[in-house]
Amino acid sequence: MTRTTRSIRTTRPRTAAAFIAATALVGGLAACSSGDDEAEPGATGEESAASETVTIGVVGSSDENWRIFEEKAAQAGLDVEIVDFTEYSLPNPALSQGELDLNQFQHILYLAQYNVEAGDDLVPVGATAVYPLGLYSKQYTSVDDIPAGSEVAIPNDPTNLARALLVLQDAGLIELKDGGSAFSTEADVIAESSRVTVTPVDAQQTALALDSVAASIINNDFLADAGIDPESALYQDDAESEAARPYINIWAARAEDKDDPTLLEVVELYEDPEVQDALLQASGGTGVLADFSAEQLQGFLDEVVADAEG
Repeated sequence: MTRTTRSIRTTRPRTAAAFIAATALVGGLAACSSGDDEAEPGATGEESAASETVTIGVVGSSDENWRIFEEKAAQAGLDVEIVDFTEYSLPNPALSQGELDLNQFQHILYLAQYNVEAGDDLVPVGATAVYPLGLYSKQYTSVDDIPAGSEVAIPNDPTNLARALLVLQDAGLIELKDGGSAFSTEADVIAESSRVTVTPVDAQQTALALDSVAASIINNDFLADAGIDPESALYQDDAESEAARPYINIWAARAEDKDDPTLLEVVELYEDPEVQDALLQASGGTGVLADFSAEQLQGFLDEVVADAEG
């Protein structure tokens, strides 16, 4: 397979925080560079022999889908490097500063909030999946069983807090001012018309809180460690609804690279059935694959950014 090569940015300085936090996991072929522009025998002027490494920032590189993806990349002649970050706040700045070529760890709402706050213009170039956010309880087996006046724990980070509130409203447990939005907070809960009270806690503590509250909204990331069956959710949002669009997980790139053929080839490779199956297994079977074009994703992002700025 021959590909038109592009220049991977390696001259920008790495930030200290991202360098310390990231552990590079090189998959498939080893990175190499010819250091000159000599063409391979038989190559045309546009087909360079210089190989390239596509660097991808993730949070959670130990997931099986990344191992399979690396194998598929090697088979396809793509040289990829997976860079694992320990904090969600790091991959976007690393991408913006040229330390990465792509990242894949966030949904549209997170990217919108980052772009607005950082004055950046990172863009979505592919979709992966939507992971429903569920309500769980040790004491009750249905939403109807939760008594009036009960306490419900929800994640306290802005992105998941707003989504958790929307889940509770859709379940009939609370009412939000003006119907709620992707930017609602606990201050928007209308107490007199809500059946339960909400207590924001660290997302990692929502599962532990089940011992002291009627129910908790718990991110998929923490279900397995807490021994919670995803199918035991009393209620969860509809991953295929229009309301779930801000929570579509995406591949992100710099705006100037959005049409880069090599990057798009990498994104397309992730749609391999074996990779997708492993992705769904890693979610405990709760993930719903998302099939949207980059143009559609950009439209969703623009809508969320407009809401954030408004």
